Amino acid sequence: MTWLDDFVWGIPMIVLLLGTHLFMTLRTGFIQRKTLTGIKLSVTKDPDSPGDVSQFQALTTALASTIGTGNIIGVGTAIFLGGPGAVFWCWIAGVFGIATKYAESFIAVKYRVRTPDGKMQGGAMYALERGLNMKWLGVLFAALAALASFGIGCGTQINAIAEVIENNVPLNIPPIAVGVVGGILTGIVIIGGIQSIARVCEKLVPLMAVFYVLGCVIILGINYDFILPAVGAVLRLAFTPGAVAGGLVGQGVMIALRFGVARGLFSNESGMGSAPLVASAAQTRNPVWQALVSATGTFWDTVVVCLMTGLVLVSTIMKNPEINMDTIADGGQLTTAAFSQIPVLGPIILVVGIITFAWSTILGWSYYGERCAQYLWGKKALLPYKLLFVAVVVVGPVLALDLVWTIADILNALMAIPNLIAVLLLSGVTARETNYYLNHLEETDRTEIPLVDR
Repeated sequence: MTWLDDFVWGIPMIVLLLGTHLFMTLRTGFIQRKTLTGIKLSVTKDPDSPGDVSQFQALTTALASTIGTGNIIGVGTAIFLGGPGAVFWCWIAGVFGIATKYAESFIAVKYRVRTPDGKMQGGAMYALERGLNMKWLGVLFAALAALASFGIGCGTQINAIAEVIENNVPLNIPPIAVGVVGGILTGIVIIGGIQSIARVCEKLVPLMAVFYVLGCVIILGINYDFILPAVGAVLRLAFTPGAVAGGLVGQGVMIALRFGVARGLFSNESGMGSAPLVASAAQTRNPVWQALVSATGTFWDTVVVCLMTGLVLVSTIMKNPEINMDTIADGGQLTTAAFSQIPVLGPIILVVGIITFAWSTILGWSYYGERCAQYLWGKKALLPYKLLFVAVVVVGPVLALDLVWTIADILNALMAIPNLIAVLLLSGVTARETNYYLNHLEETDRTEIPLVDR
């Protein structure tokens, strides 16, 4: 499987992904400049607009799936494989990825539909079907996303929870027990659909994010004398091979870029087409309004959280020479080793952060998979999908982590391709309506939302 992972994440994918980020940044007139507006809109209720959940609930549900192990273990993996310079490329992928997250969320709302029970459905599959008359590609995206939900959104997450408990909790808790408890809790929440998931996420996500960020700030305060050297190492090793204190080695620009971009996508999912699946359910008066809100997810996830994680890891390793890189086998071990150097606080932040981040990701991705299953097979597929999803949660802790991560990486890349095709081919519509609604943001889009029998 490794050869396939290397192939799909080769230069063509990096060019496609970063190229789309840059193209949509230009096409939208540097929409990143409206990030503060998006943050303000995210906490502005719009209950009279069509949709199933509030914009804040849609955002927190999307953040639940993006602020996950990619922010902690994923960043550690990027540093382990690509060197400290990978943190820079992960951050760059996030900054420019804001534009792609905006564009994919825009077309998801623009081309959303209504089911007979009054629920909203949208995403890349509907944009491809309704906007481009490419239903076959929409079906392909939905199939890949449904499969990906069991990898990126389920197997990797519960596996990470089991691993962090095994390594940091002084109790002999069998991995399968973690899976059983995780499966029960997940089943209780997801059985109630998007309203139940959104209610949990709107409370859980802000609390876990604030806890983690404050913890990182405290750690950076402890490592204050190595913050600037860490920043220097990240910037230098993003472009050149070399080594720094602590045994950290930079592999050169291509390796740093590959793993930084790959883990950036795994973390913020910009271009993957996942977050728009819930964005399309939001109560919003026009597509631009919700797209601005959704775009802030990439800002919070990568520009803030991933950057802080990267600086915590690099500064801690540089400050603590007893961390032997030769004995570390993967990114998870690197992350654990770094956080364990911080007395008392470090392990607590790591354990609580991974458990809450990972479980919230499981909840968010269960909804994504549901939407894709319903698109493919109708409402009759929802219960079987949920049961299978819970079953994967239960067995996930005993799966081989390396294999699960590799499969997740492959599926991420494959589902991103049809989504990026939709984003690029519909960029003219996105640019035109963005120019209009940015000057008429309070205006309601009166376009009829079609009814579909799915």
